[in-house]
Amino acid sequence: MQARKIKNFRQWYQEIMPTGSGALFFIQIFSTLSFSVLYSTLVLYTTKALNMSDMLATSITASFIALNFFLHLLGGYIGGRFLSNRSLFAIGMFLQIIGCLLISIPTSSFLLWGLSAFLAGSGLNVVCINCLVTQLFEPEDKRRESAFLWNYSGMNIGFLIGFTVSGYFHLHHAYQQLFLLSALGNVLALIITIANWKILNDRDTTLLTKPLVEKRKLQWLGFGITIVLVFILRALLNQPYFCNQLVLVLGAVILALITALAIKQPDQIARNKMWAYLILALAALIFWTLYQLAPMGLIIFIERNVDRHVMGMTIAPQWVQNINTLVIIIGGPLFSIIFTRLRERGLNLNIPLQFSLGLLLIGIAFAILPVAIRMANPQGLVSFYWIVLSYLLQSIGELFISPIGYAMVGQLAPPKLRGLMMGMWLMMTGIAVILSDQFSKMALGNTESINPLITNPSFSHTFNVLGWSAIAGGVFLFVFVPRIAGLTRERKMAEGELVAAYHSS
Repeated sequence: MQARKIKNFRQWYQEIMPTGSGALFFIQIFSTLSFSVLYSTLVLYTTKALNMSDMLATSITASFIALNFFLHLLGGYIGGRFLSNRSLFAIGMFLQIIGCLLISIPTSSFLLWGLSAFLAGSGLNVVCINCLVTQLFEPEDKRRESAFLWNYSGMNIGFLIGFTVSGYFHLHHAYQQLFLLSALGNVLALIITIANWKILNDRDTTLLTKPLVEKRKLQWLGFGITIVLVFILRALLNQPYFCNQLVLVLGAVILALITALAIKQPDQIARNKMWAYLILALAALIFWTLYQLAPMGLIIFIERNVDRHVMGMTIAPQWVQNINTLVIIIGGPLFSIIFTRLRERGLNLNIPLQFSLGLLLIGIAFAILPVAIRMANPQGLVSFYWIVLSYLLQSIGELFISPIGYAMVGQLAPPKLRGLMMGMWLMMTGIAVILSDQFSKMALGNTESINPLITNPSFSHTFNVLGWSAIAGGVFLFVFVPRIAGLTRERKMAEGELVAAYHSS
């Protein structure tokens, strides 16, 4: 009876999803797990286990996260041109395994080599897995959206597991075991990839059209690029302050380039759309700058300045980030349904309005923290429930900006500039991470003390500056919503566009 139920389930699943989609779902879970561990634990590991200063720890963390986002562009270029997407993904998983093993050795040198190897893997393979999902379907196959929903759910499950185990091992100061467990997750992802190698073969890529001899040369070149990349990343991470400044310079150059291209557009409609893109990109930069404080200054604040004892249990700082994960998992589909119902009733929440709401929410999320600090206990510790409220507001704000951003680029970018403008949109988070690093240093202040009574004032000042700046940005956007919406010439977004945008995030 049980065997018949399993057989019927398999038949049902094969009807709604092509072969390989289930494997990619589990690959996404295990491959995401290790990144979530580093994202949530790196600054704590470097300060507590390696005894780095707060300033150096936040700089290294900022470089790691920013470079990860910048490398997505390179991964998208290499995959399908020099190496097949499945090969690049497998190489990336191998590098992530090596990276986790090196990071588990508690010295600064091994940390930097481990982060370099891990980055070369994680930075390149994110685009690969999206391409692997896409190529399972024919262009007109409507099941693609469901597959991306499953894949996005897998990613969030990976984050949920990663944040949870990170917190557990952090409370027990068992960092070596944590990174070894992360390596095991990557091993499982690699095993599943190899087991489904034939199913995950590339389709309709540039590499497949090349003669065999040229294909071999390109593959060796692609492999060589990934190896050289490890050494380049090692040099950059060895100079995190220089690396962070370089990211800002590159971001400024691309911003100036897009501004120049907007001025040179041949018709007024195209120019208006690009000006709207730049305005919304700057709004998103403000949002992500606050949001990316989570793995740096904010997690240090939660570790040292918050009373994390709730109902007799100690809450690990990493567990707080699961609030965001759960809100995204539950709220994403819920928001999609709500927006669809509103459009059916003639109420269209256009993109500028959604961005303004996102900024207002994350601004309030930070503006309430100084209030919480003023209400701290005699030891200077803030009630944990203020942090829960702040994260809830941040997460809801994310739902108004993150999923819509990708659809916004497709709507506003001229066809010939779509790749460049999408690349700029991806880089925006990397630039925001570096700005978050600067504000984290501002929040930490000049003192080396970890006493909340001494550090609370600098945290309060920084949270006030950030919170009210975001609120002001949100109000500005709200006031000029009609004008910006006019620049975009926005039409009502179809339900399928919104769902696709949500999956892409």
